[in-house]
Amino acid sequence: MSSSTSDKPPGLRTGTLGTADISFFVVSAAAPLTVMAGVAPIALVLGGIGAPAGYLLAGITLAIFAVGFTTMSRHVRSGGAFYAYIAQGLGKPLGIAAALVAMVGYNGMEIGVYGLLGSATSDTAGALWGVDPPWLPIALAGLLVIWYGGYRSIDFGAKVLGVLLVAETGILVLLAGGVLLKGGANGLSLASFAPGNVLVPGTAAVLAFAFSAFTGFESTVIYRREARDPARTIPRATYIAVGFLGLFYAFVVWTVIQAFGDDKVVAAAAGDTGGLFFAAITTYVGPWAADLMHVFIVTSIIASLLAFHNAINRYALALAEEGVLPAALGRIHPRHRSPYVAGLAQTVLGAGVVLGFAAAGADPYTQLLLWVNTPGMLGLMALMLLAALAVVRYFRRVPHREGALRTLVAPVTAAVLLALAIWLVASKVALFTGASPTVNAVLVAVVPAVLVLGLLLAYRLRRTRPEVYAHFAEEPHTDPHAELPGAANPDPHTDPHAELPGAANPDPHAELPGAANPDPHTDPHAEGADPSCPQPPTSSSSTPASVPPNRAATPLSPSATD
Repeated sequence: MSSSTSDKPPGLRTGTLGTADISFFVVSAAAPLTVMAGVAPIALVLGGIGAPAGYLLAGITLAIFAVGFTTMSRHVRSGGAFYAYIAQGLGKPLGIAAALVAMVGYNGMEIGVYGLLGSATSDTAGALWGVDPPWLPIALAGLLVIWYGGYRSIDFGAKVLGVLLVAETGILVLLAGGVLLKGGANGLSLASFAPGNVLVPGTAAVLAFAFSAFTGFESTVIYRREARDPARTIPRATYIAVGFLGLFYAFVVWTVIQAFGDDKVVAAAAGDTGGLFFAAITTYVGPWAADLMHVFIVTSIIASLLAFHNAINRYALALAEEGVLPAALGRIHPRHRSPYVAGLAQTVLGAGVVLGFAAAGADPYTQLLLWVNTPGMLGLMALMLLAALAVVRYFRRVPHREGALRTLVAPVTAAVLLALAIWLVASKVALFTGASPTVNAVLVAVVPAVLVLGLLLAYRLRRTRPEVYAHFAEEPHTDPHAELPGAANPDPHTDPHAELPGAANPDPHAELPGAANPDPHTDPHAEGADPSCPQPPTSSSSTPASVPPNRAATPLSPSATD
């Protein structure tokens, strides 16, 4: 027995992450401080004082999506997250295509942000110390720091992100507190939420920015293997992330409006887009707080990079275990229990892209960040739309005890709203990039092109490697990395499958009633069965406040989502 235990390859560290830890990962990916200081002023210029309502509307839409999304997470235990959900609900070809979109989307969200890290750090150094360091060495140093964070254990990353997230949200709370205590410029007003200020033509543009500010929240399901009691932890973390971001964004933007007054804030934002938040905190808290905000914008970007890096590594791990990516990417570090080979590969890819843009003389912000980040944001939004559709079809095909609200009403509503959100972002993409129509057309076309390429790869995989295709996104009978006793025996109090007929017997070949005639929709071993069970605007859209006002906003959510 000891021999077999020692021969077992190391797995991810199970039972490590609680609700708070996972929430730190996904909220950090959205980079709240970068989104607020860098992008919210542009939303105010475009949408007026009704901008806070745009963030609330985006949050409500994504909360509706989370209803079906988290319901499916209780039934699908694969580490593939989005692509596993889509494969199970909409079929393997779309699932494989979704896997490719996920890898392109998450890498785009992360790699482009190295340009933002370089430019924001250089701007911060100039503002605080009067120096102007080149962006490339900063970006390369950031690649090494993020690689190390991903190389270490997942609980190490959670602790780091917890500290950085408290810092960036804390400085915004400090700003809001100063404004509220002093009563704002002309007293406090709720005019931002009046229908006459919300239902204006500019609200469409505000919604485009608002949706981008949530990118990354959906990555909660990526950490299922490492979560404690994932059937409860994953849904809780998802709702906490969406609820916190929606309410926090709306509240902070509203307090900044109060800082300048309803009648003057739009002019102030238009006159100094990048400096609006710094001016407010200097007036209501003090110059020292503005200096601190400069520093925390940089740490906010680092937190977002680390959160997306961890999510990408786990997607690569899942695809390596599927046999789609090279098996080497599925290696787990024996001590840290991290997918360290996948992390190294992602870092090398990031370095190649960064060095390529630098060699071409590209601007780190307007080209590296925006050109790489925008397709990533659209890709993650497309995955959410496909996942919402997958929820509907999945629960039409398998027996379950979930209500229609969770399995039909919420996901259908979410799909309609997400389709509208994607259209808004695509139609307003020039606001994100500031690029030419030709460049914008190419950026928008990346996601459909990747999806088509993924479908072609799926059909090729089915023809050339049928055994890999047959088991793609297959629901595991037990977690292949489970290290805790009883992992193969679900707890009837937490596992929604435990009370279904036959769920207590993990042997799929056991002689249960009707076993001789398995249901091809539910038995992955049945002949002709589809075993695919398991299956963003910018990491949040973000532009650091220290960026000159003539720079376009970024769809990134590192602000820059698993």
